[in-house]
Amino acid sequence: MINVVANKASKQFDTELKKHGLTVALWPTMMCLWEEEGITQREIAQKSKVENSTTTRTLDKLEKMGLVERQTDPNSRRSFRIYLTNKGRDLKETLLPVPIAVNQSLLDSLDEDEQLEMIRLLQKMVSAI
Repeated sequence: MINVVANKASKQFDTELKKHGLTVALWPTMMCLWEEEGITQREIAQKSKVENSTTTRTLDKLEKMGLVERQTDPNSRRSFRIYLTNKGRDLKETLLPVPIAVNQSLLDSLDEDEQLEMIRLLQKMVSAI
Protein backbone atom coordinates (compact mmCIF):
# COMPACT_ATOMS: atom_id res chain seq x y z
CA MET A 1 0.00 0.00 0.00
CA ILE A 2 2.83 2.37 0.83
CA ASN A 3 4.39 1.58 -2.55
CA VAL A 4 1.16 2.42 -4.40
CA VAL A 5 0.87 5.79 -2.66
CA ALA A 6 4.60 6.47 -3.09
CA ASN A 7 4.44 5.71 -6.82
CA LYS A 8 1.48 8.05 -7.26
CA ALA A 9 3.27 10.81 -5.34
CA SER A 10 6.50 10.24 -7.25
CA LYS A 11 4.77 10.45 -10.63
CA GLN A 12 2.91 13.62 -9.71
CA PHE A 13 6.04 15.20 -8.25
CA ASP A 14 8.20 14.18 -11.22
CA THR A 15 5.68 15.66 -13.65
CA GLU A 16 5.86 19.02 -11.87
CA LEU A 17 9.66 18.95 -11.57
CA LYS A 18 10.10 18.17 -15.27
CA LYS A 19 8.43 21.50 -16.05
CA HIS A 20 11.61 23.03 -14.58
CA GLY A 21 14.07 20.54 -16.06
CA LEU A 22 14.51 18.56 -12.85
CA THR A 23 13.62 15.03 -11.74
CA VAL A 24 12.79 13.35 -8.45
CA ALA A 25 16.34 11.94 -8.41
CA LEU A 26 17.82 15.45 -8.38
CA TRP A 27 15.47 16.76 -5.69
CA PRO A 28 17.28 15.57 -2.51
CA THR A 29 20.50 17.33 -3.54
CA MET A 30 18.69 20.56 -4.30
CA MET A 31 16.90 20.37 -0.95
CA CYS A 32 20.20 19.87 0.88
CA LEU A 33 21.72 22.88 -0.84
CA TRP A 34 18.68 25.09 -0.25
CA GLU A 35 19.07 24.26 3.45
CA GLU A 36 22.84 24.79 3.53
CA GLU A 37 25.25 25.80 0.79
CA GLY A 38 28.97 25.17 0.85
CA ILE A 39 28.74 21.61 2.09
CA THR A 40 30.77 18.78 0.63
CA GLN A 41 29.57 16.03 -1.64
CA ARG A 42 29.95 13.55 1.21
CA GLU A 43 27.72 15.69 3.45
CA ILE A 44 25.10 15.89 0.71
CA ALA A 45 25.17 12.10 0.33
CA GLN A 46 24.77 11.61 4.08
CA LYS A 47 21.95 14.13 4.44
CA SER A 48 20.03 12.85 1.44
CA LYS A 49 20.68 9.18 2.29
CA VAL A 50 22.12 8.53 -1.18
CA GLU A 51 25.33 6.73 -2.17
CA ASN A 52 28.34 8.99 -2.74
CA SER A 53 28.73 7.76 -6.32
CA THR A 54 25.10 8.64 -7.06
CA THR A 55 25.65 12.07 -5.56
CA THR A 56 28.63 12.58 -7.90
CA ARG A 57 26.45 11.89 -10.96
CA THR A 58 23.68 14.09 -9.57
CA LEU A 59 26.08 16.98 -9.03
CA ASP A 60 27.47 16.51 -12.54
CA LYS A 61 23.94 16.85 -13.95
CA LEU A 62 23.08 19.84 -11.80
CA GLU A 63 26.35 21.52 -12.75
CA LYS A 64 25.65 20.98 -16.47
CA MET A 65 22.21 22.51 -15.94
CA GLY A 66 23.85 25.57 -14.38
CA LEU A 67 22.20 25.06 -10.98
CA VAL A 68 25.28 24.29 -8.85
CA GLU A 69 29.00 24.90 -8.91
CA ARG A 70 31.90 23.16 -7.24
CA GLN A 71 34.47 25.30 -5.47
CA THR A 72 37.76 24.08 -4.08
CA ASP A 73 37.65 23.36 -0.36
CA PRO A 74 40.24 25.59 1.34
CA ASN A 75 40.79 22.88 3.98
CA SER A 76 41.30 19.95 1.62
CA ARG A 77 42.80 19.76 -1.85
CA ARG A 78 40.76 16.64 -2.58
CA SER A 79 37.35 18.05 -1.66
CA PHE A 80 34.99 20.54 -3.18
CA ARG A 81 32.34 22.68 -1.57
CA ILE A 82 29.04 22.77 -3.44
CA TYR A 83 27.19 26.02 -3.98
CA LEU A 84 24.00 26.94 -5.77
CA THR A 85 24.18 29.33 -8.67
CA ASN A 86 21.69 32.20 -8.84
CA LYS A 87 19.61 30.03 -11.17
CA GLY A 88 19.62 27.22 -8.59
CA ARG A 89 18.68 29.60 -5.77
CA ASP A 90 15.87 31.10 -7.83
CA LEU A 91 14.17 27.72 -8.20
CA LYS A 92 13.67 27.40 -4.45
CA GLU A 93 10.58 29.59 -4.16
CA THR A 94 9.02 28.04 -7.24
CA LEU A 95 9.66 24.41 -6.32
CA LEU A 96 9.32 24.18 -2.53
CA PRO A 97 5.51 24.42 -2.71
CA VAL A 98 5.32 21.54 -5.21
CA PRO A 99 5.82 18.58 -2.82
CA ILE A 100 3.47 20.24 -0.34
CA ALA A 101 0.77 20.40 -3.02
CA VAL A 102 1.41 16.78 -4.08
CA ASN A 103 1.22 15.60 -0.46
CA GLN A 104 -1.97 17.56 0.10
CA SER A 105 -3.60 16.12 -3.02
CA LEU A 106 -2.88 12.63 -1.71
CA LEU A 107 -4.12 13.46 1.78
CA ASP A 108 -7.36 15.04 0.52
CA SER A 109 -9.19 11.72 0.71
CA LEU A 110 -8.71 11.75 4.51
CA ASP A 111 -10.46 13.95 7.05
CA GLU A 112 -8.37 16.40 9.09
CA ASP A 113 -7.76 14.05 12.05
CA GLU A 114 -6.78 11.23 9.71
CA GLN A 115 -4.40 13.53 7.87
CA LEU A 116 -2.67 14.54 11.09
CA GLU A 117 -2.38 10.92 12.18
CA MET A 118 -1.04 9.84 8.79
CA ILE A 119 1.62 12.57 8.87
CA ARG A 120 2.59 11.62 12.41
CA LEU A 121 2.93 7.96 11.47
CA LEU A 122 4.91 8.68 8.29
CA GLN A 123 7.28 10.94 10.22
CA LYS A 124 7.80 8.13 12.73
CA MET A 125 8.55 5.67 9.92
CA VAL A 126 10.98 8.06 8.22
CA SER A 127 12.85 8.79 11.45
CA ALA A 128 13.35 5.03 11.95
CA ILE A 129 15.12 4.67 8.59
